Amino acid sequence: MLKTIQLDDANSAVVIVDQTLLPGAVEYISLTDIRQVYEAIFKLRVRGAPAIGIAAAMGLYIHMKQQPSGDFFCEFENGRKYLSGARPTAVNLNWALGEMAAALEKNRARPVGEILVALKQTAERILSDDSRICRAIGRHGAALLKPGMGVLTHCNAGGLAASEYGTALAPVYAAQEAWVDVRVFADETRPLLQGARLTAFELQNAGVDVTLICDNMAAVVMAKGLIDVIFVGCDRVAANGDTANKIGTLMVAILAKHYGIPFYVCAPSSTIDPATATGGHIVIEERDGKEITHEWYKTPLAPENIKTFNPSFDVTPANLIAGFITEKGILQPPFSCKW
Repeated sequence: MLKTIQLDDANSAVVIVDQTLLPGAVEYISLTDIRQVYEAIFKLRVRGAPAIGIAAAMGLYIHMKQQPSGDFFCEFENGRKYLSGARPTAVNLNWALGEMAAALEKNRARPVGEILVALKQTAERILSDDSRICRAIGRHGAALLKPGMGVLTHCNAGGLAASEYGTALAPVYAAQEAWVDVRVFADETRPLLQGARLTAFELQNAGVDVTLICDNMAAVVMAKGLIDVIFVGCDRVAANGDTANKIGTLMVAILAKHYGIPFYVCAPSSTIDPATATGGHIVIEERDGKEITHEWYKTPLAPENIKTFNPSFDVTPANLIAGFITEKGILQPPFSCKW
């Protein structure tokens, strides 16, 4: 399994797999300043809620290594605010930056060198905790799987979206390690094709039985009885259980309800945002329409100057969700009383 993100402290760099090049090429790139980290998050070179948080924490640490002592605290806050604007929807980004801020405050009276050590340790802890948490999600989710079951997933919430194991694909990997083989159907996930480029790539490399389908084929595979359970990741969970995930997730959840298929959201508890009351309060990132009309084509797919609407996420209401699979176990409705 690829190491999606690593800290190269000796060279003051965050090292990531450039996911915009997958599956055609596996290329590691070194991000050596805060602008490069911001660009990598914004341009989806590193993506997935857990991985974004890890990258931001490591990026803030290497940024602070480069600062003169006199401007240290002011520059920390400037750097934190700058990185927090890279992606507005994923709560893990600001959660990780908040962990770094807490480490700074705890050590504020110490020499700068000791503060840097604390920041580095915090960034590394966020990375190691993510690995542990994702494996726990995998164990809990794998308990729902039996040999031969069909699993549908949307977007990419596997090892490429986290430190290694992932969230929505973690139950599949845990089941595989326990010799429980399942069949996975991966939605392509327009317009950026994370399912086609990333999920299909990593599952195939892991030896999992994976079938790629277009987004508009999800109803057909459900109607044919090929899907027993659905696992998706998420970027933010509101206090009432409404969940923001990659655009198209809502359609999958509605179809699952119609066909009586359990729809589970797999996420670390840090993705739950009690401060956001409902899904209607979640800020949804809107991206350049060229991702729809130009991204994967030698010539434009659509008419010139066509209007586009390109929200990166949608919100699935809590009443369509069978449960949340977190590192703490499987949470079932009602959700708001269990956070």
